[in-house]
Amino acid sequence: MDPVKKSLWSLHLAVILLGATALFSRIIPLSALDITLGRAVIAFVVLALLVKLTGGNFRLHRRRDVFVALLLGLLMAVHWVTYFAAMQYSSVSVGMIALFTFPVITVLLEPFFEKIRLVWQDVASALVVLAGIALIVPEPSLGNDVTLGILVGVFSALLYALRNLIHRKYFSHYGGAQAMTYQTLVIVLCLAAFGSPALLEANTHTLGLLLVLGTICTAAPHALVAYTLIHLRAKTFSLVACMQPLYGVLLAVLVLGEQPTWQTLVGGLLVICAAMYETVNAHKLHPKADQ
Repeated sequence: MDPVKKSLWSLHLAVILLGATALFSRIIPLSALDITLGRAVIAFVVLALLVKLTGGNFRLHRRRDVFVALLLGLLMAVHWVTYFAAMQYSSVSVGMIALFTFPVITVLLEPFFEKIRLVWQDVASALVVLAGIALIVPEPSLGNDVTLGILVGVFSALLYALRNLIHRKYFSHYGGAQAMTYQTLVIVLCLAAFGSPALLEANTHTLGLLLVLGTICTAAPHALVAYTLIHLRAKTFSLVACMQPLYGVLLAVLVLGEQPTWQTLVGGLLVICAAMYETVNAHKLHPKADQ
């Protein structure tokens, strides 16, 4: 098979696997924090082995990179916890849609990291996302679990956007697997003291699900993404990545039997369209990123 086609199929598989992580918020009988801790421990071991087997090393080039790695890991720790919590409060469908506000949040935050200015199209995208989120909010009350889940999901998206911007500006000289190895280690160190006895007392079935989450749905897709970027343009990767909420919602319908309301579907469509528009627009403005 042609390397580009093979990479494209691999990328879609990686995005499906990342979308599938959402299901574990419902099928693993643990808190969001315990799921994150278990996921991070397993992913760290697998990623560290992968880096070692591929001839990589774990040495950081500069002292500043240690502090950047710690900050990135801390942001990822809270992002992963709030990611699972959002879906436990509401549903996989709602949580995935709330999370995918991050591409537009990224655009709104970029001027603080890069020498660029906001344009009216970015503001329009933000308003479209706001309309999409407003559609799926059942009532403006934190007493409603769906509303709470949406707010937690958008907060998770904010953390993810910050993590991505900081990584791109200060940590992009490290490979994807190597960078995630550092970050999963920091997640483990941050959350180890907060894990509950339920994680240590988990039965074989729960541990098996955590193993699948940490390997097949975390370490494997990150390795696949690193491979696909050798043959695919950055824009192709970004556009396919926008399919993650769609894959996540479809998996929730097929596996969990979720039945999203029409408001959720229309709101999700608005959010995804805004994310795809910003992805295309970003690469028009910064064509070098597409090389």
